[in-house]
Amino acid sequence: MKSRYRTYRRKGGLYYAHDASTGKQHSLGTRYRAEAARLLAALNEASHSQSMNLQIARVYLSASNPRMAERTWGDVFGELMALKTGVTRDRWETALKDAAYRGLLSRNPRLR
Repeated sequence: MKSRYRTYRRKGGLYYAHDASTGKQHSLGTRYRAEAARLLAALNEASHSQSMNLQIARVYLSASNPRMAERTWGDVFGELMALKTGVTRDRWETALKDAAYRGLLSRNPRLR
């Protein structure tokens, strides 16, 4: 199977990935060959086995924050509300009292 992405290095030393299917290019954000190769391998793997990506994402999330699997939408909205102030916060509080959100706030937001 042919790889979707290939890597190249620009004059400034940064490595880039080229998407063979779309022709788009984006920076890998590194000047190190080994790191660029690892990132490129991840991109190619992701394009080949899309069903596995969700499971890998869950593993990474649970490793970074074990509580992630237990949180609910209520926790998520609570964290968002902590960032809001003034009239915007009032709007959020009013919206969350709406009946449409009642069943959602106790549910667990899983990656789907």
